[in-house]
Amino acid sequence: MRLNSLVGPVLDREKLKKSLSGARIPVKFELYLHFCVVITLLCAFGYMLLQLLFLVFDMPINLLPFLPSSLSNILVFIVLVVGIFFALLSYPSLVAKGRKTRIDLDLPYAITYMEALSTNVTLYSLFKSVFEAEDLYGEVSLECGMIVRDVEVFGEDLLTAMRNLQKTTPSENFADLLNDLALVFKTGGDMKEFFSSRSERYREIARQELETTLQVMEMIAEVYVTAFVAGPIAIIIMLVAQNLSGRGQMAGVMPLMYIGLPLGAIALIVILYYLLPSDDLTISRREIRESEFTDDIIKKQPEEEHNLDFIKKLEARKKWLRVREILEHPFRFYISDYQVGLFIGMLLALVAAGWYFTGGFAQVFPKYTIETFICLLVIVLSLPVLLAYEARKLYSNKVEAQLPELLRDIADMKDVGMTLQGAVDMVSKSKIGVLSSELRIASEEMKLGYSTSSALIRMEERIGLVSVKRAISLVVKASEITDYLRDILTIAIGDLDHYLKMKLKRFNVSFVYLAVIYLSFGIYLYCAYQLNDAFVASFREMNVTFDITGNVQDMFRIGIIIGGFSGIMAGQLSSNNILAGLKHTVIFLLASIALFVYIL
Repeated sequence: MRLNSLVGPVLDREKLKKSLSGARIPVKFELYLHFCVVITLLCAFGYMLLQLLFLVFDMPINLLPFLPSSLSNILVFIVLVVGIFFALLSYPSLVAKGRKTRIDLDLPYAITYMEALSTNVTLYSLFKSVFEAEDLYGEVSLECGMIVRDVEVFGEDLLTAMRNLQKTTPSENFADLLNDLALVFKTGGDMKEFFSSRSERYREIARQELETTLQVMEMIAEVYVTAFVAGPIAIIIMLVAQNLSGRGQMAGVMPLMYIGLPLGAIALIVILYYLLPSDDLTISRREIRESEFTDDIIKKQPEEEHNLDFIKKLEARKKWLRVREILEHPFRFYISDYQVGLFIGMLLALVAAGWYFTGGFAQVFPKYTIETFICLLVIVLSLPVLLAYEARKLYSNKVEAQLPELLRDIADMKDVGMTLQGAVDMVSKSKIGVLSSELRIASEEMKLGYSTSSALIRMEERIGLVSVKRAISLVVKASEITDYLRDILTIAIGDLDHYLKMKLKRFNVSFVYLAVIYLSFGIYLYCAYQLNDAFVASFREMNVTFDITGNVQDMFRIGIIIGGFSGIMAGQLSSNNILAGLKHTVIFLLASIALFVYIL
């Protein structure tokens, strides 16, 4: 009997097939189903082997201490097998839904880009241009790449390639756009007019998609706060009270919390990672190609005329200039590449580890040494990276806030008859914040002989932000096909305003749940303080003493787990970026050290 017939009653075959296509997972349905079963069986075998090893060493484990050991092991085994199997089956659907959200949110910007180019460019060239701008339009570019693949690799005609994509794309809105585009293409309609009429509609769709996404984010945030912050608080209070009376099961429940809290938090973080769009602070740079310069600056030579010695010297010169740039602007280099911060953090972590193993750390922190060391290790490893991320985010927010003003100034200069080069030169002399220095560099390059397009491209590559590259690329592409840039600049300004409004809306919603996470963790610390200080002190007055060392240590460990994952969850909610949560994690861990090491 075939495997898919066995699981057919609990599995929607067509839905899984569509999810695999929408997630762009190049695996057949039957093969993926076999993969799910094999991974599930391996996990089940690993669990049984682990149980056997603990029995051999006479260390039986019971993850559910409130149940008999045999019943507990059977129940955990069933939950593990069923959970892993259905998690694997749900993975393509989760990825496809996340891609749908990203496509719908990026689609208005891609339509704007296609509108700007549609005057003198064929429909296929529009799809190819969007595909080549993958760093700007993300998942939309990948979808357009499927059309390019079908046409150039498989030899399909454009309409057939568009119909193929309609069947597999996870975004119904993108499928509708392809359907309408095909009708306009077949009837010979005006592409520019079509894109112009659809632009506002898809912006509204993007706003609705963001509303839906934020509702999902709110639900996940509420589940996290309830199950993984408030829940442990209630359990800890009951267990500590029972433990003080000598009838508690704290030692039996703690391993379950050590395992359950991280696994549950990681599951929610992964779901958010796939479902939510992230704030893209990626520094995307590429080497400027020769074709992006004017012919009178650099002329291509036949391959046989290349001087190998000259090329080697040129490459060596480039490397030296790169080193000199780093030495002249070390902070810019530091925030542009997070690997630098990670390297510094690893060095600091090695120093902290050396301090711990030589015994110096235990002299400074004689109580809860291991717990404090774990906190310190995470802090020193995270601190350099989070400083780079936060500095980069501050810089990007300033640039994005000033960019609409820059485009409006250029549009005003074009209205009075100035060339794009003259407009850039004039605007570069005005004070518009951090963009002024980049504009002055671009203006100087134009005076040295670079084309306007090349200078602007080099400027967008220096800045490296997706929002900036979208706007500048739009202006550059439009300037190559028309001298009437006013409409294009207006479109670019509208795009930026839409982007900033969407970003502000998401921040406002996430800020509420960020405050809830801080409040919840603060309540946990307050409960820990009251249970181990005021509550115990009330018994001392009756000449009853307790040893609370074990309670404090267990609560410290739970606090480390909750604080670490709450910080990451806060970053996922605000920016869908783990780096955005590092600062919250550091704050939570420092607060834990202050309470459990110095106050209690």
